[in-house]
Amino acid sequence: MAYKNKVIKNPYTGQSFKFIQTAKDTSGELLEMETTYRGHSKEPVAHYHPSQDEDFKVLQGEVTVRLDGALKTLRTGDTLHIPRGMVHAMWNRSDREAMVNWQVRPALDTENLFEVTTGLAMDGKTKSDGMPGILQVALTIKKYHHVFRMARPSYTVQKIVFTLLSPIAYLLGYRATYSKYID
Repeated sequence: MAYKNKVIKNPYTGQSFKFIQTAKDTSGELLEMETTYRGHSKEPVAHYHPSQDEDFKVLQGEVTVRLDGALKTLRTGDTLHIPRGMVHAMWNRSDREAMVNWQVRPALDTENLFEVTTGLAMDGKTKSDGMPGILQVALTIKKYHHVFRMARPSYTVQKIVFTLLSPIAYLLGYRATYSKYID
């Protein structure tokens, strides 16, 4: 369960999350985190949030942001607002570590998504880029589709493919979420 000052770290991507304010702290209005990106982190999958807005402030270093395909560099002190539905990805291409204050409104259960995906990585259940295999992705993305959607393939294609893969994933022991990561 996410709580104030809890830190989780993905050993593959090197990204860590420190929860500043959780959904419980803010009656669901806000999830606030400080995230740290190691130098030369990998670009994550392009994605969007259908029901949430995000605000970022670079506290240290610099990060690269891909917004609807265009690259932008943010440096210490810079801010960025990403409205719901805008396709984006953020990472650190520089040599130095970067730290960003990250606010998500409304919080919904985004913190659980981060705990599950980071927990899978900590348990060695992801590929070297920190992404789970397709069967785990099918279940997790299907469960958290209201807070996170990959930009490609289209959402309709994702729904069809993930619905078809879900029974196979469940039969093989995969779950959409794991209580050991969020309890």
